[in-house]
Amino acid sequence: MLATRNAHKVAELRRILMPYVDGVELLGLDELPDIAEVAETGATFADNALLKARAVAEQTGLVAVADDSGLAVDALNGMPGVLSARWSGMHGDDDGNLRLVLAQLRDVLDDRRGAAFVCAAAAVAPDGREVVATGRLEGVLTHAARGSGGFGYDPIFQPVGEQRTTAELSAGDKDAISHRGLAFRALGPLLRELLLLPPARHAQQDSREQSDAGEQLGHDNAPVRDRANPTN
Repeated sequence: MLATRNAHKVAELRRILMPYVDGVELLGLDELPDIAEVAETGATFADNALLKARAVAEQTGLVAVADDSGLAVDALNGMPGVLSARWSGMHGDDDGNLRLVLAQLRDVLDDRRGAAFVCAAAAVAPDGREVVATGRLEGVLTHAARGSGGFGYDPIFQPVGEQRTTAELSAGDKDAISHRGLAFRALGPLLRELLLLPPARHAQQDSREQSDAGEQLGHDNAPVRDRANPTN
């Protein structure tokens, strides 16, 4: 169960996760309209991802996947951060959030417009097992929106080494470098373990290549932490 009603995000997560969970149907929360929204009250991206995944796993009895991600702007001391989705006051007002950030950086010179997209992805099983992985994409903010793809702050974020904003990238190009792509590719093999599926060959390789990206709760050498029995 993908713990989001954002259609763009559901499509993106399906593209990224399907190679790791072949044969498993990935549903968005729109399929279960009775599931209550979860308030993002955590102090970090990982806190919020776990809050959402735990709540959905408890309500559905299914393994739940959630993420929290946002924009960290150097000139704004790392903000909007966990407030990215509601920076202009209303949750999910992409256009308002984007315009506010541009207004706040109106007089900021190019060499001080550094920023990063940050994502924490979590998966939680109904029995209390849970894992978290993180991803980060460095870049700079443009002076005006460019491109029609993606969502959120994509039209003003230009990754390091790119001349295009993430809203100008194809879906495949964006998935290959995005903070969400990095986080969920690191989560993929761990999610497969939660679902008790045998390891996938490509997932084993990806896991080795991205081991530094994964952040797991509990003992350093344990793939998951059992909240139901913390002595394990």
